[in-house]
Amino acid sequence: MTTPAPTPIPSAMPTSAGPRPSEGPAGGLVPGLGRIGLWTAALDFLPVPRLRETVAEFDELGYGALWWGETVGREAFTQALLVLGAAPRIAAATGIANVWARDAMAANAATRTVHEAYPGRFLAGLGISHGGLVEGLRPGGRKYEKPLAHMREYLDAMDSALYFAAGGDAPRPPRVLAALGPRMLELARERAEGAHTYLVTPEHTAQARAALGPDRLLAVEQAVVVATDRETVLRRAREHLRIYLELPNYRRNLLRLGLSEDDFADGGSERLVDRLVVSGDESAIRSGVDAHFAAGADHVCVQVLGETMTDAPMADWRSLAAVLL
Repeated sequence: MTTPAPTPIPSAMPTSAGPRPSEGPAGGLVPGLGRIGLWTAALDFLPVPRLRETVAEFDELGYGALWWGETVGREAFTQALLVLGAAPRIAAATGIANVWARDAMAANAATRTVHEAYPGRFLAGLGISHGGLVEGLRPGGRKYEKPLAHMREYLDAMDSALYFAAGGDAPRPPRVLAALGPRMLELARERAEGAHTYLVTPEHTAQARAALGPDRLLAVEQAVVVATDRETVLRRAREHLRIYLELPNYRRNLLRLGLSEDDFADGGSERLVDRLVVSGDESAIRSGVDAHFAAGADHVCVQVLGETMTDAPMADWRSLAAVLL
């Protein structure tokens, strides 16, 4: 099996070696992500035996990393252990672990546990999430306010948390922050190995690279529909975008990128769909992904859209591996 390269910080150049860790700003091991990974919500909807089989195939296909989110499905760090235990090479990255889901001491312990079990293969992605997903879904009357300050305080608490276990004196595990706006990107530059951006355009990737500087990891999510039929593209893209267009953080970022309030109506204008979702055959998908590398991305995690978020589009994952890896 040919394995993709690690992603040194920074680098978007492919090599043929397997993941090799490199030193990050904290002195921890930054996993080798390769150029191309997969981002998918489908893992939550697979029973654990099928999840393991799917991850093993991703590994055989040569994808460098696997990313997933955290809302009302499996706990993010537990799932990382499932992913990493299912295959010998692929890296695991939480995209993102919600900071409202656990206190900072628990997050520090969880990231250190996974990192110790699989050194050089795990990247902790942390994010502040969204008001509606915190106050509306999480019990306990949590108040979503001052997200930037909360994230900064959370990182302070993680870095000062007591951890009396084997390896407790090791450098903290590598992390990236979910970041869209300039202030969160600045925090990612100061307090993490880089940023994970989601629902963005190549123009945003260029802005993020400028904000992060040359020595931080920029891992970009890109949604794709592997289809040439316009009706299929619009249907799948709008189903995917539906929840995000209701979230203020994403709306503000899209407005900064030159879209308008009118673009958010009726499931998203065609202009919005075409800016955010790459579609077409495998060659067109590769061109859309390459645009992020040209703009400064180190790693692109491709999110292949099916008819619903529960779909596991294995045929598309296989066909894209042949042209992207």
